[in-house]
Amino acid sequence: MPYLTSASEIRAIVAEYTTAKTLWIDTEVAEYKSRNPRLSLIQVLDDPEDMSGDRVYILDVLEQPDLIVHFVEQIMFNPAIEKVFHNANYDVKLLGNKKAKNITCTLEIAKKIPYYLLPLPNYQLQTLATALCNFNYIDKQEQSSDWGQRPLTDEQIEYAYLDCIYLAQIHSRLLELQAESSLDPENEDLITLGARYTQIEEQWKLLNSEFEHLQERVKKAMQAQNVSETSFCKLTGYERKTVKVQFTELVRIVQTQSINLDFPVTLTQKLQKDLGQNLEQLSVDIDTSTAWRLTPKTQENEDESE
Repeated sequence: MPYLTSASEIRAIVAEYTTAKTLWIDTEVAEYKSRNPRLSLIQVLDDPEDMSGDRVYILDVLEQPDLIVHFVEQIMFNPAIEKVFHNANYDVKLLGNKKAKNITCTLEIAKKIPYYLLPLPNYQLQTLATALCNFNYIDKQEQSSDWGQRPLTDEQIEYAYLDCIYLAQIHSRLLELQAESSLDPENEDLITLGARYTQIEEQWKLLNSEFEHLQERVKKAMQAQNVSETSFCKLTGYERKTVKVQFTELVRIVQTQSINLDFPVTLTQKLQKDLGQNLEQLSVDIDTSTAWRLTPKTQENEDESE
């Protein structure tokens, strides 16, 4: 885990990174809760197979804004280099912001994977590293330490380089899960898919029925016992307000006040029926789309079709 502080060493490693295909990057920020957070470290890994930390370079850029600008221009603005972050929105704000190119966020990848493939309470780096990569005993205590102090402690440096290793391993596993959940529809095995769908459908009906019943029982019990919160849920009441007006009243106001309400109105089936032949006097736009509905075939349906 080379820890670089001199400008020449940092510029030299940045020059090497300009030829990389993918970089796994993390940052540590001083005074991150203030209005003026300061970038303290940029940690970079260029070899996802490295588990030793030898390929994780820690770039100390605190009070060296010219080095930050150099890194941003050479790496962050380069569309040929994929930059992988966890919660990229946070890091990229300090590294080129919206001008940064080719950014991959493992947090966003995780959010898009179906829950049954990734059943986790949250998508924090620590949670993903433990669940996907079996990294246990991850200590995040140093995350909130003082990254503006110098010299950094050994614990801070060790924490900084480990996050890049976690990130690369998480990224690899997430890509596998992403591929598993995004199969080519033209090559799907409909027999296997249908069998699993039918099995899950029966289980879902039972679970959903029990869930909805229990939900109502819990709500009624909490209301009856005047309990607003338990160890597993919170009951919140709110009022809904719906404003209604007769259409003729609305027309009168529009005409007298010269209010512009020239916008399309969707005509429901009932409105179309009420209008009858008057509908022909209106200049209507008709949008046609195809909706697909999957209907399970019961044994009774199959018997009737034979």
